Amino acid sequence: MNTNLNRQAKSADIALLLEGTFPYVSGGVSSWVNQMIRSFPEITFAVVFIGSRRQDYGKPRYELPDNVVHFEEHYIHESSAPTLVRASEGNRPAFERVAAMHDSFRNDKSLGAIGKLMREIIPMMADGGAISEQQFLNSKSSWDSITENYEKFCTDPSFTDYFWTIRIMHKPLWQLARISENLIPVKMYHTVSTGYAGFLGALLRFRTARPLLVSEHGIYTKERKIDLLQSEWIRDNRGLFEKDISQVSYFQDLWVRFFEVMGKVCYEAADDIVSLYEANRRRQHRDGAPEEKTQCIPNGIDVSRFAALRAQRAASVPPVVALIGRVVPIKDIKTFIRAIFIVSRKLPAVQGWIVGPETEDPEYVRECHELVSSLGVGSNLKFLGFRKVDELLPEIGLVALSSISEALPLVVLEAFAAGVPVVTTDVGSCRELIEGVDADDKALGSAGSVVQIASPEHLAKAMLELFENTDMWQAAQQTGIARVERYYTDVRMKDSYRKIYESLMSSQTVESAQGDQ
Repeated sequence: MNTNLNRQAKSADIALLLEGTFPYVSGGVSSWVNQMIRSFPEITFAVVFIGSRRQDYGKPRYELPDNVVHFEEHYIHESSAPTLVRASEGNRPAFERVAAMHDSFRNDKSLGAIGKLMREIIPMMADGGAISEQQFLNSKSSWDSITENYEKFCTDPSFTDYFWTIRIMHKPLWQLARISENLIPVKMYHTVSTGYAGFLGALLRFRTARPLLVSEHGIYTKERKIDLLQSEWIRDNRGLFEKDISQVSYFQDLWVRFFEVMGKVCYEAADDIVSLYEANRRRQHRDGAPEEKTQCIPNGIDVSRFAALRAQRAASVPPVVALIGRVVPIKDIKTFIRAIFIVSRKLPAVQGWIVGPETEDPEYVRECHELVSSLGVGSNLKFLGFRKVDELLPEIGLVALSSISEALPLVVLEAFAAGVPVVTTDVGSCRELIEGVDADDKALGSAGSVVQIASPEHLAKAMLELFENTDMWQAAQQTGIARVERYYTDVRMKDSYRKIYESLMSSQTVESAQGDQ
């Protein structure tokens, strides 16, 4: 596979802004990005990859399509080389404008008012500007602003922890500002999340007045909140008798609000906001996205590619359940392992296959392997690592997802198209995929089972029910095939995005923050 990333261009049609996904991380979002780029060979793309640290990523997992004419990567949590500290008085009015923007967020002011402040502040973030990184890190005005906010808002007793949290939290924003200053000219920007990539999209939109499209698979702020509330690296300085397990620590809450604010800025800057299904569109609206900007475009797949696999299936249903996904906590692999253990007590021939990379969270991977050993289920459960899904699907009887968070998983659509029923937890759009969205869709029947999260017993019961009831399995198979062929084809998805791309690229922007690039 040719994974050469050394591509530079003077301009492109669309800049894809990607955080921690394509081309370095395999999985649903990255597969979707790869699919999107290849779906529009007539459009040239500039790919901007934003990661944490270079050491957190291995070799590229995807070959760049030919229409990716420009590629650049940036790592926002790497330690920078020491620089000469130049203390300064700083620009007090400029930091007061920043404080006014923060107050607007705290008081839920209109996104239009926040956007106006952002347009004023962005030019000040440039090197040499009134709130440049140098001014933020080393000026008296910045120190005064941080100490005033600590005294006014912080409920944690440690000023030291507050001071360094604020610095660490905000430092990447100046790197994103520099990226926005130097990115090649394009006709529009497309970010596949809010977060850092979305904030970069907002900076570019405000700076150049070029249109911004936001597509969210999961809801970034929701997923980061899950990560942050489970994190062990965030300090909690409350004493033993002060802690209330029903209340998160101040610094956890601070990080959550930081990502919520970045999401609102992104929504304000966006021209169009896409979600995969209705529940997420409503969540975007609750999180600040103007409803008139939002719409749903579900994922779609090349059904014919997977339909060809049906002929390769054995006449009988193989007692094999595959969980296809990364071995990470959000996929709740441990619940799947425990479910296979329960199923094996009644169906000794069952095989549980965990199919996906094990590189992202080594400690969690170790715990999963140890759980398999402690349950004595090693003969029934295998970690297969990466496998081509086309080779895998004809060999299995069920696909299972035990995740605690999903959006609209491509693996479910691929299983349907290949004639494999699915058992999944009740997350994201999974219930809609299994049971249908509206009356016509629901009339097709159930394509498997939906169970509550973190319940090995319910997951195991659903697996056994399908394995033991051939008529139910066959009905689920036919429903899945009918549903994916009717509602989730790549043609439907491509046509929807083609309309948005053509509209935004041809639009004439009236408003300009800094003029065209």
